Amino acid sequence: MQYTRLGRTALQVSRLCLGTLNLGVNLPKPDSFALLDTALDEGVNFVDTADQYGWQVHRGWTEELLGEWFAQGGRRREKMVLGTKVFTPMSDWPNEGGLSARHIISACEASLRRLGTDWIDLYQMHHVDRSAPWEEVWQAMELLVQQGKVRYVGSSNFAGWHLVAAQEAANRRHFLGLVSEQSCYNLVRRHVELELIPAAQAYGIGVVAWSPLHGGLLGGALRKLAEGTAVKTARGRAMNAMPTLEATVGEYEQLCGAHGLDPAEAAMGWVLSRPGVTSMVIGPRTEEHLRGALRTLEQELDPGLLEELEKLFPPVGNGGPGPEAWAW
Repeated sequence: MQYTRLGRTALQVSRLCLGTLNLGVNLPKPDSFALLDTALDEGVNFVDTADQYGWQVHRGWTEELLGEWFAQGGRRREKMVLGTKVFTPMSDWPNEGGLSARHIISACEASLRRLGTDWIDLYQMHHVDRSAPWEEVWQAMELLVQQGKVRYVGSSNFAGWHLVAAQEAANRRHFLGLVSEQSCYNLVRRHVELELIPAAQAYGIGVVAWSPLHGGLLGGALRKLAEGTAVKTARGRAMNAMPTLEATVGEYEQLCGAHGLDPAEAAMGWVLSRPGVTSMVIGPRTEEHLRGALRTLEQELDPGLLEELEKLFPPVGNGGPGPEAWAW
C-alpha cells in the first residue's frame, strides 16, 4: 500500500480510500464486513462515510454498520482514519441539516454514537452552506476539536473560492481549518482542474477524488451493458452521460484493450496520476473490484496512453488552471 500525508498535516492516509455507499445496501452486512477486513488486511487505512449514507434503509445506517465492524475488535478502529460528513438534512424538521453551529455539534455527537467511537479523524462538510457565516462554522468545529471529538476538518463538493473563504476565516481565528477537499474528479468530469485543485495546492489542502469511474461509465460500461452484467452503470451518473458520450466511451474501451488494460483500472490510474490528488475514494461491491483498485497502485500508465486519453477526454477550456484555461 502507498501512503501519503493528508494535505499539509502529518496524518498518513492510504492512496485508496474505501467509500461506503454500497455497504449494507448493495452488499449484505456479512459481505460488507468481509470487504472491510480485506481492505484493512491490504493496508487501506482510510475509510469514508457520511451521516446520511444508508438512507435507503434509514439515515445513519452506514455509520451504524461501521460501528458494528469496529466493535469486533482487532484494533480496527485504531488502525483506520475515519472520515464522515455533515450537512445533509437528517429529517424534514428545521435545524437538522446545514452547517449551523447547532447542527454541526449535534450531528457530530449523533455520528459518534452510531459509529461507537470517541473521535472522528476527518469531519467533512458535505456541501457548502451559503447561509452559514464562516465564523459560526469554525466556532462549532473548534469546539469539537477542543473536546477531542474531531481531529481534522475537511470539505466536500466545494468550489475553489469556497476553500479560500473558509481557510482565510480559519486563519483569522488561528485555527488549522481545512485539511482536505473531497471532489468529483475523473476523465469525464475535470472541472476541478480550473480553480479547485490550484486553490487546494496553494493552501495545503489535500484533494480526495470521488467517482473516479463516473458512476461506472469508465469501468467497461458498454461491454457490461451488452453482456447484461451492468449494475451501477445502468443507472445514475453513468446513464445520464451515456447518450452524449457513447461513441467516446467505445473508443476508450478499445484503447484500453489495445494497451492490455481493464478500463476501470486505467481510469483509476489516471486519477491517481493527477497533480494535487492525495487519495481516491473507491466503492467496491466485490473483492475483485477491490483487487482491481489495488492493482492501480502497481502500474504506471504509458505516456502514449496518457496522450490518447487527453485527446478522448480533453480538459475544460484550454487546459490547466484558470485564468489561462479560458483566457490568453
